[in-house]
Amino acid sequence: MGIPIVGVVTTAFSNLVISYSGKQGMPGERFAFVPHPITGVPAAKCRAYLEGQDPVTGKPVLDELVSSLTGKLTAEETATGFIERPIPRVVEVQDTEENLTQLFHNNGWTDGMPIVLPTEERVAAMLKGTSHAPDELVGKMQASAPHEAWSYTVEKVAVNAVMAGARPEHFPVILAIASTGAPALFTSTTSFARMAIINGPIRNQIGINSGIGALGPFSQANAVIGRAWTILSMNLCGGGRIGETYMGSQGNNFNYNNLTFGENEEQLPEGWKPLHVQKGYEPGDSVVSVFNGWGITHADQSFGKDFHPQIPRWLQFISPWSPAILLLDPSIIKQLKDSEGFASKEQLIDWIYSNTKVKAGDYWENYYSVQNFTRPSAEKGVEPYASWLKLPKDAEIPQFSRPERITVISVGGETNLFWQAGDFGYLSSASVDDWR
Repeated sequence: MGIPIVGVVTTAFSNLVISYSGKQGMPGERFAFVPHPITGVPAAKCRAYLEGQDPVTGKPVLDELVSSLTGKLTAEETATGFIERPIPRVVEVQDTEENLTQLFHNNGWTDGMPIVLPTEERVAAMLKGTSHAPDELVGKMQASAPHEAWSYTVEKVAVNAVMAGARPEHFPVILAIASTGAPALFTSTTSFARMAIINGPIRNQIGINSGIGALGPFSQANAVIGRAWTILSMNLCGGGRIGETYMGSQGNNFNYNNLTFGENEEQLPEGWKPLHVQKGYEPGDSVVSVFNGWGITHADQSFGKDFHPQIPRWLQFISPWSPAILLLDPSIIKQLKDSEGFASKEQLIDWIYSNTKVKAGDYWENYYSVQNFTRPSAEKGVEPYASWLKLPKDAEIPQFSRPERITVISVGGETNLFWQAGDFGYLSSASVDDWR
């Protein structure tokens, strides 16, 4: 638009911005880099960054800014047209299985664990798990909002399902997850994880565990379906590239198979609906629902007369900016109904929403995410945040902005009064039956 600009970026994001600008057709976009981080850094030190050397180029930052703003555009910067990125369908390499597997690891096509090589024969066998054509488009996926969305076919999903060790009977669930467009390796400087909860007859048909050890490594279906989600997120949208499309500072061990399990519907008491029915599906439908979050924690087992005061303690580790999910063993759910009078999930969720509070001062002052994401909305008049911002510091407000931010799931084998809670929020659901 005729106005020269230059981006000033911290070093942690150097690879990201260079890669992203290239993908947007501006491979020569001009940047100057300063040390990372700048959050919480005093103004005097930030000024010293600008007056110092660029850690990436070694040149004075101010000189770079002036030259970038005043220098003429190069031939590369004025070039037009399209950047071609052809991807071969088949990698024609003849070698040992061990060397070929290492080739996949070296190219960043795996999760670092041993894989099943996706030969033509194995992919063809996987495709028998669905009636859909190999070249049918399944959906689009992007590592995060700044990155471009990639489209992919049934066959491409099958390749990644084979690599994960999946079987043809698992394939419709993997296709359903892929159809949501939600990547397992969503990039942010925080270390996100994903969760896939499976409902309906498909659980029993392919051996998805929803009982004893459902969140552990005891079911092939749970393990390979969740792992396939990670691997296809790496290969079908370019996710998981350290410093480029993955910026999670510490990473998250859940990314290996993304907390994939079934809901224990059979042990739900009367009046308590399974998740897919809550989302508008019929009880006999097979459905997968995907969630985004960071982690889960085990909580106290005791119940009885002290149950109600426990609820805030269950969820106190969750930031008020985040959603919440309660993973309850069916034995606890039955106590909640029989002893505490909760006739449905919805009644329990409404009670939690109404009785889990934080002080307004703590909400606005002590949570980084609230300050960065919620406060701007409050200042623009978005409710209920705008009204909360006007309250005295000692006034109590709901920890969760609305009941829909809370999910309750039945999972476990009733060997103990056991439950876990986490900050996972619902993203979307997809029919597994549509992909048979």
